[in-house]
Amino acid sequence: MLTTVEAEQLLRSADLRVTRPRTAVLAAVYEHPHADTDSIATAVRVGLADVSTQAIYDVLRALTAAGLVRQIEPAGSVARYESRVADNHHHVVCRGCGAIADVDCATGDTPCLTASDDHGFVIDEAEVVYWGHCPTCTSTKTN
Repeated sequence: MLTTVEAEQLLRSADLRVTRPRTAVLAAVYEHPHADTDSIATAVRVGLADVSTQAIYDVLRALTAAGLVRQIEPAGSVARYESRVADNHHHVVCRGCGAIADVDCATGDTPCLTASDDHGFVIDEAEVVYWGHCPTCTSTKTN
């Protein structure tokens, strides 16, 4: 759980102005890993009822650009946001219910995969998405 003081410190460290919507959205992303925009908006409006949907989109864009949150978009899914930004990790996605969980990268901060041809790019991240069925969906399928 991210406190208001911690959220404000993170915003200041990224040279972002501290506002109530930014603080609330950042806290919501920390409290709801891999949440979509609608879920974040619902969480934010519990304590900040008058914030507009556009403001939430704007804040998420600013937080992502500042590197405070990461946007992921698994195939067939809407954009989702997470606070785990300081490492190169991957995700496992359930084909049944859409649940998403983090999967640590075996090699730490550098890409886990080496491209066979980098085409001159300086690669700083590798994205891997594992697909399958979560334990709940697996048990439902077998019953």
